[in-house]
Order: sequence, then C-alpha cells, then structure tokens
Amino acid sequence: MTDLPKIGIIGGSGMLGRAIAHALLDRMALPASDLWISNRSGGKAGFEQFPEVEVTTDNARLGEACDIVILSVPPALAPDIGMDVPAKLVISVMAGVTLDRLQAMTGSDRVVRAMSSPAAELGLAYSPWAAAPAVGPADRAVVTRIFSACGLTDEVDDEAHLDHFTAMTGPVPGFVAFYADCMIDYAVKAGIAPAVADRAIRQLFFSAGAMLAHGQASPADHVRQMIDYAGTTAAGLSAMGNSPIREAIAEGLDAAVRKARSLG
Repeated sequence: MTDLPKIGIIGGSGMLGRAIAHALLDRMALPASDLWISNRSGGKAGFEQFPEVEVTTDNARLGEACDIVILSVPPALAPDIGMDVPAKLVISVMAGVTLDRLQAMTGSDRVVRAMSSPAAELGLAYSPWAAAPAVGPADRAVVTRIFSACGLTDEVDDEAHLDHFTAMTGPVPGFVAFYADCMIDYAVKAGIAPAVADRAIRQLFFSAGAMLAHGQASPADHVRQMIDYAGTTAAGLSAMGNSPIREAIAEGLDAAVRKARSLG
C-alpha cells in the first residue's frame, strides 16, 4: 500500500470516475477504506467487491471527509457540484472546465485540471494534467501517483493544451475505433466474412498498439520503414499521403477541441 491521503470521487460511479477508482484499488494505490464515492443513487453498483468503499449522495460530506477530491461529472453538471473545500486538493477530469473556474467552484486554490480516459481501469490511460500556482511539489507528486495508477501521465505547462489532449487521447477508443471500422467495412465490401474481418482488424490494432507502445521507433519511423521497403503497404501509404486524409483528421480534431472549449 502507498500512503496516499483519503480520496473522494464525485461522479465515481460514472464510466471515467469508476475507471479511476478501480485503477487505484486494483493496483493497491489506495485501500478501499480510504476511498469515497459520491453518486446520485447512493448505490454501490460497480464496487460490490469493495465493501469498505464509502458511498454517499452528499458531495459536501465527501468533501469534509476526504483530503483529495476528484471531480468526474459531465461538464454541464459542474455548477451543481456544490462544494466549498478551501483546504483540499481538487483534481478535475471534466472536459473544458478551466483552472480558474475550478477555483471559483470549489473555493480551493490547490486545483488540478486533467484529462484521462476509461482505459484507466486497465492501466492503459494517458492522463496529462496542469496545475494552478498554489499546487506545490508534494501535491504534484500525489497527482502523479494517482494518474500513474491509471497508466502514463505528464504534467503540461500550458493549460490550453488539455483541450487538444481531450480531443486526441480522451476518447478511447474513439478515433482509433473509427479507423478500425473503416478497415472492417472495406474488408466486408471485398467479400470477407464480417466476423473474420472484425477479428483480423481487432488483432491488427492490438498488435500495432503494442509495437508502438513498447518499441523505440516513432510512428513516423514506422511509416518511413514501410515506404522504404516499397511493398504493398508502401503503395497504400503513398496513396494516403497524397490524399487529403491528414487534413480531414486535423479538421476532426479541431472540431473536438472547439467542443471541449465550449463545454467549459
């Protein structure tokens, strides 16, 4: 066990909040007795195997009991959180909600704005975060430990970059699933059985993800190696490179960034 302070997650029964909670519990970053969950039902669905977890419908009660408060509710519900926790470390994973707004909402100067994903439950999320000036080295170390239980994490200097990460790495599997679906659709239209196409493309993305995650070569290196090999993949990559696909991807990400900023 680590010596993390008592943590409360508002919205801890939602997809992202639950994923973060399970990351902390499953990787023994926090004993179940030191975790509080606030939800609208007061039920323990999703935490049946952790009877020591405290569940409440009262956000203020959670704020009083816990040293760290994680906010994981839809951004539209942010005004309804109803918290005044001036002495607590507050970490938000709500898309688009700025550090200034978090300070105004909670009364705390020690606020951190982060982005994570439901992949946290598998320890596979990427969770970048930005901190307000009042967040000191000890708090930063705690934030790093929390998100390290969820996967990989980095502190970023520019808060505005979190809107870009919301677009790029937040929607797991999101855009990657869209590309996989395009490939499956291509295979099915070529006459390949849907179940076989689905199995093949799932395995492709699984293996490609592992190679990218664990190898030294960058994505650009992999593309260049394939093009230099001058085989069938090179023909496909060259055709894609000469198409407007990069611009289309950038347009999609820009749209997601604009949406993230509008939520805040």
